[in-house]
Amino acid sequence: MEIMHCTKPSFCVIGKEGSTSEGKGFIERLWQDANQHFDEIEALVKRNAAGVPVGFWGAMSDFSRTFSPWEDNFSKGLYLAGAEVIDDAAPPEGWVKWTIPAYEYLYVKAGDPDIFSLTLQYISQKGYMLAGAVHDYISPEENGQPYMFFPVRGL
Repeated sequence: MEIMHCTKPSFCVIGKEGSTSEGKGFIERLWQDANQHFDEIEALVKRNAAGVPVGFWGAMSDFSRTFSPWEDNFSKGLYLAGAEVIDDAAPPEGWVKWTIPAYEYLYVKAGDPDIFSLTLQYISQKGYMLAGAVHDYISPEENGQPYMFFPVRGL
């Protein structure tokens, strides 16, 4: 498992919002809804110099919407399936906009079913503390490679 490090300034995501109270499979349903209606936000998406979207986020927050980690042993919280957008973008009807605070992150390639718990163990062993909710990230520049971003310090 390769642990990478970065800082990321505050950024905005417009997506489809749901919560763990919606039951099993709610995240997949959110992504399906977001993907089916992507054309509604496509013009708002932040892009790199080559015109490729900079990223798709499965942003997470506790129910207080303060971007604290999910509650009850990471089992209860909110999820926003969407795209990183220009900061002043207004969400169309049926979409929600979150402004994610600036953080220092440790991040890892996702895929291994134990990656979440292994990364939390690493964070603890290295003397870090989780400073906010963990986010899923999908990199369009890397053919959809999924990552998990673990905030370890607010900026």
